Amino acid sequence: MSAIVAGTAAPAPSAARRPRGGLLRAILHNRKAMLGAALLLLFVLLAAFPQLFVPGLHGDPRAIGDTPLAHPSADHWLGTTGLGQDVYAELIYSTRESLIIAVVVGLGATFLSVIIGVSAAYLGGIADDGLSMMTDVFLVLPTFPLIIVLATYAGKGNLTVIIFVLILTGWSYGARQMRAQALSLRNRDFLESARVRGERRSYIIVVEVLPTMISLIVANFLGAALYAVLTAAGLQFLGLGDPNSLSWGTMLYWAQNQGALVNGLPAWALSPGLAVALLGVSFALLNYAFDEISNPALRPVRRRRARSH
Repeated sequence: MSAIVAGTAAPAPSAARRPRGGLLRAILHNRKAMLGAALLLLFVLLAAFPQLFVPGLHGDPRAIGDTPLAHPSADHWLGTTGLGQDVYAELIYSTRESLIIAVVVGLGATFLSVIIGVSAAYLGGIADDGLSMMTDVFLVLPTFPLIIVLATYAGKGNLTVIIFVLILTGWSYGARQMRAQALSLRNRDFLESARVRGERRSYIIVVEVLPTMISLIVANFLGAALYAVLTAAGLQFLGLGDPNSLSWGTMLYWAQNQGALVNGLPAWALSPGLAVALLGVSFALLNYAFDEISNPALRPVRRRRARSH
């Protein structure tokens, strides 16, 4: 009889652990999160269908024109580069590479954070000490100088190398958060029940632990993606990326080298920087939705404020 009772009671903790309302409801009830989602959707559309946002006559961002360093006009909305290339077309077509960097680095860094942080907390003992020490080492390293050194000597201009370097230097903070969250769950009843049933450690981590940390994992992904966008743009601006690639950081690099501001072309220099900032803002604003899911105390506060008004 006790086994039957235990069997019927086991699903209760998992049901209790589900965030009420889900992600969609959290976004719809948060204006900042809605703005972040709208901005991110816009960038996804720009990356997927750039030709829909660029006039047909100037649809090739690499086409060399006969009016170099032209000021903004009806033909060239943001002016032209030193080679006569349309700045607006470059801006739109550069969205794809910048967004790819954000997503790939965000996924890679989050994967390492989850694997290392959760494993350290659940396994404990020597495994926890070793993984925690490795995390601490990466946390105290001077990140940006290390990125510059690695990107320079490992393969200047190689997008794959830049992505690898950003993943390598971007996982440690998230791993520390994952470990702290997993430690708070390690001795919960539903995990003890799984251990008593004889479940494997890998099963417990994947099926029992990770579903309770979804909101933290997604928030970590958004933070890593934000870090990737800003850092990749900085590296490309310093000339450590491929100068022939289409990305916002490369646009900043050429705007600086060809004297955009000196020649009275602020739109060429400011537009890619504004695009980087807006993509970063979209990731930051979306975090509000996941804060609401992961921290239930935020929801009652909002409801009380709504009633008082």
